[in-house]
Amino acid sequence: MIALVTGGAGFIGSHLCERLLTAGHQVRCLDNFSTGRQSNIATLQNNPAFSLFEGDIRDAESLEEAFNGGVDWVFHLAGLADIVPSIESPETYFEVNVQGTLNVLQQSRRAGVKRLVYAASSSSYGFPEKFPTPEESPIDPQYPYALTKYMGEELVLHWAKVYNMPAMSLRLFNVYGTRSRTTGAYGAVFGVFLAQKLNGKPYTVVGDGEQTRDFTYVTDVASAFHAAAESGIVGEALNVGSGDHQSINRLVQLLGGEITYIPKRPGEPDCTFADTTKILAKLDWRPTISFEEGVGKMLAAIEDWRDAPLWEPASIAKATKTWFDCLGDDEQAQSTAGDAS
Repeated sequence: MIALVTGGAGFIGSHLCERLLTAGHQVRCLDNFSTGRQSNIATLQNNPAFSLFEGDIRDAESLEEAFNGGVDWVFHLAGLADIVPSIESPETYFEVNVQGTLNVLQQSRRAGVKRLVYAASSSSYGFPEKFPTPEESPIDPQYPYALTKYMGEELVLHWAKVYNMPAMSLRLFNVYGTRSRTTGAYGAVFGVFLAQKLNGKPYTVVGDGEQTRDFTYVTDVASAFHAAAESGIVGEALNVGSGDHQSINRLVQLLGGEITYIPKRPGEPDCTFADTTKILAKLDWRPTISFEEGVGKMLAAIEDWRDAPLWEPASIAKATKTWFDCLGDDEQAQSTAGDAS
């Protein structure tokens, strides 16, 4: 198959490109390198079955070039992440995550692709009331990033319904692993903690650290995308998770080191935990990397975070001020402002 991976030089995308090449497919990577890195795909570029297209999903010409000559499978992973920037610049998130997704869908429709798989986000559930959380749970995004990712998913499923596009969506839970971003806004806990460990600083744990996350290793996620493309599932959204959930305190225990506790952030659930019954039944997919093994892989690659931003309580408070101002109550916002001073 000829597979196009939008966001293919990014964290998950580069692992997916690698998996598809190993499986014998031709792979086209479309990326604008806003967060993707050349180093993520450096070893792939010697493979004659790999092609790189530097471009943006907001640009019709970039998409036309990537689709030129025909594409069988489309994996739409390109998009903007991070909570705070989405609150500060919602227009950009709508342009990329919604309009960009529409552009990919329309180009895929014209090309007559055989499969399209969309990377959705479990953040669309907001504060789930049921654990593990099934796909039928209420949708309640808490910030523009989550909203725009869900709107992208709705477009994908609508195109499957109205235009008979062979498309589906995967709702990803807390993906971690090698090649995750080392720069940019304050965000994913692993990047923050690994940079702190390298610099001998205490881990900044939000709240009491008992909140849990369904950490899913990136190569398992790549295998879920591959399985989805090979399936005949159309018009559905499936959870992708580890089948378990781990506390932040447990993560710190595995990493080893001291802790500094910082204020709990509004808009974040106390638990994320995917019900993976459907994906097991429909795709015969299950994760293979345990949490302990995954953390070990991250520690083995810790030097990749040598140049990552070092986040400390004061800089975190400053970086998340808008977060608290918009999503928190007045008391939280004032407390955070005081922490930053």
